[in-house]
Amino acid sequence: MLKTALVLGATGLVGKILVEQLCLDPRYQTVTCLLRKPLSKDFFNANAAKVQPIVVDFENLKDYQGYFGCDHIYVCLGTTIKKAGSKSAFRKVDFEYVHIAAQLAKAQRAISFVWISAVGANAKSNNFYLRVKGELENAILNMSGLDNAAAVRPSLLLGEREEMRPAEKLASMLSPFLSPLLRGKLSKYKPVQAADVAAQMIRLQVF
Repeated sequence: MLKTALVLGATGLVGKILVEQLCLDPRYQTVTCLLRKPLSKDFFNANAAKVQPIVVDFENLKDYQGYFGCDHIYVCLGTTIKKAGSKSAFRKVDFEYVHIAAQLAKAQRAISFVWISAVGANAKSNNFYLRVKGELENAILNMSGLDNAAAVRPSLLLGEREEMRPAEKLASMLSPFLSPLLRGKLSKYKPVQAADVAAQMIRLQVF
């Protein structure tokens, strides 16, 4: 039986590639995308006939609970403290929105739920970013009744962004030289292509 997918964060670096991969995956019938604003018809490079774009108010995400009745939920939401403007605004996107999405997936009995965390995520970290990511992992993975929840924990993401961040631009330039040096326990810190993260998210879903 063909599956249905729901994607939050479809316009980001990983999210856009993920939607394109889902469109090409013969196991999926539809790919619903919850968006802040409408997209151009040619936003996705792949055949987007499967895509069902829905503009929502993320401040009132619970009002859209019905859309979480899809088989597989993918959450690629994320920002930076600089872009969000404050730590509290960052936490709203990277913790609250994702946590609410997990609660809605549970309520609608989605088969599985996968979201993007970060390498080094730790609820006890002194680093605010990693602490928030770790707190979210604890909150979702310990949520009773949410079966088959999984997080991907990428290092620095590589890929074509509309706005290339300075650190990512530098990493893209240095990656061919640094990656071979990151071996063993350090291999998890290698910069990773966004397409590989998207593919991993699909592999983690339960079919």
